[in-house]
Amino acid sequence: MKRPVRIANCSGFYGDRVAAAAEMVRGGEIDFLTGDYLAELTMLILWKSKSKDASKGYATTFLTQMEEVLSACVERGIKVVTNAGGLNPAGLANEITELAKKLGVEVKVAYVEGDDILSSVEPIIQSGNSLSHLDTGKPLDIDTTPPITANAYLGASGIVSALSHGADIVVTGRVTDASLVVGPAAWWHGWEREDWDRLAGAVVAGHVIECGTQATGGNYAFFEEVPGLEHPGFPIAEIADDGSSVITKHENTGGLVSTGTVTAQLLYEIAGPCYANPDVVADFSTIHIEDAGDNRVAISGVKGFPSPDQLKVCINLLGGWRNSVSCVLTGLDIDKKADLVRRTVLHEIGSEGDFDELDMRLISCEHPDFAEGHQACAEFRITVKDTDAKKVGRAFSSKAIEIALASYPGLYFTTIPREATAYGVYWPTLIEPRWVNQKVVHHDGSVEEVPILPDTTVPLAETERIQAMSGDANDSVVATGAGSGSRSTRRLPLGTVAGARSGDKGPNANVGFWVRSYDEYRWLESELTVSRIKELLDEAQDLEVDRYPLPNLNAVNFVIRGLLQEGVASSTRQDPQAKSLGEWFRSRMVEIPEQFSQV
Repeated sequence: MKRPVRIANCSGFYGDRVAAAAEMVRGGEIDFLTGDYLAELTMLILWKSKSKDASKGYATTFLTQMEEVLSACVERGIKVVTNAGGLNPAGLANEITELAKKLGVEVKVAYVEGDDILSSVEPIIQSGNSLSHLDTGKPLDIDTTPPITANAYLGASGIVSALSHGADIVVTGRVTDASLVVGPAAWWHGWEREDWDRLAGAVVAGHVIECGTQATGGNYAFFEEVPGLEHPGFPIAEIADDGSSVITKHENTGGLVSTGTVTAQLLYEIAGPCYANPDVVADFSTIHIEDAGDNRVAISGVKGFPSPDQLKVCINLLGGWRNSVSCVLTGLDIDKKADLVRRTVLHEIGSEGDFDELDMRLISCEHPDFAEGHQACAEFRITVKDTDAKKVGRAFSSKAIEIALASYPGLYFTTIPREATAYGVYWPTLIEPRWVNQKVVHHDGSVEEVPILPDTTVPLAETERIQAMSGDANDSVVATGAGSGSRSTRRLPLGTVAGARSGDKGPNANVGFWVRSYDEYRWLESELTVSRIKELLDEAQDLEVDRYPLPNLNAVNFVIRGLLQEGVASSTRQDPQAKSLGEWFRSRMVEIPEQFSQV
């Protein structure tokens, strides 16, 4: 049995702190450096990059990071695993090889490919799989809207193979975020492909550190508890042979690793407790977390079972063109001024039916009676979308801004006339693994085909059945639901007691709430029912809401389906990724039991 492997993260998204790689390599002992750069929106961004230059399509900032740390990684034996390859893992692997020559170091670079199934979309449909949208059930119509990217979510098996053949750096395309951690842990400890509990433990650890500083106090509900949040350190997962782990960070770095920060990240962008990956399904209802010292949180007890027999695919469609203009309303009569803009815009640019979509919304101010003018301001945003770029280009934006001197008092715009920009539509779907040929191109140029799924899988319907059983659509509650002690309450913001973390998964918003004790959880589970969420969030009135209690984490998770329209690239919401949704819920006034509301 080897010692636990220390896996450090240096990126949670394409655009994260460039200096993080150097900080993690120089900050202390690590065995692996990993970086997650991909999201559904990122694939669209990389497509635009590759469309302009066929040699691109990968996360270019990763090369900048490697230039700073590659020599040190080679000298100290630190291996690197990243999905920065995006739509062109071969191109990035070649660039790293050239960089190593420039730096005068020898490094073995391998890459994993096969996730890109764009050329197979039409044959898949012809075979009888309509590539139906996972949420709406609508079949994909490639004649009307041809896909521009299509990538299957691969697992850790290709990474393990590359490391087993001696790779120092492994570049992948679209793998699941957790796979960047599962692969190194499975290779380090020599796990078998059906070591379900061990693999599930690594998936959980990977999920915690995949978003970088969100595990060390970033975006944390109780942010005032976090020291050094101006520059938090990135997280490290120490994963033992049995799959248990300790989440920590380098000493003398900002931020905080606590049961709270870890719980918040566990709830990020999940649905029910069955967290499916190509390698294993991790049961989040079995996670046990506890303090293990200063900035150290132990995770144990995670159970796993075989992965589903189908693979998830992220397809991006070119949805059309969009444009927007924003104007500011100040002081008195905000609603009347906004109504005037609505009427004027419709008079000048046509009716709502003249565009595929016309969205006009008021982002209101707090109150007009403030000492500083900006505090009494509201924003009125007009967004148009259409398949005709000219219709929503300068023909729209110039016409809208022409009203600048002909409308309400104090009008000014925050935008200038501009052309339309292309937007994408996220389309999640499922395929059989036979359509994906995962290949590992080893550092010596040899090519190996590696099965994505283990020999043992379960039908997807079985995983969905287990997930559905964990939900609570009927609003049932535990015990009395109010906790022990006094039943008297105080009307306070929900965030007085509960933390929250929210995010996006395609068209759906996820928001997880947690509290710090089981008595508080009994109240939280009673208070936050599906009907209560709809009362608090008017946008959810006509939407499907899934509810998943997680008593082991003192948490309740919700998925609000369709809140984000067709996904982040297409959504016209002010917050298209639902990043602020949790904090919005925490500001809502609810009746909190007296014994929990001592502030």
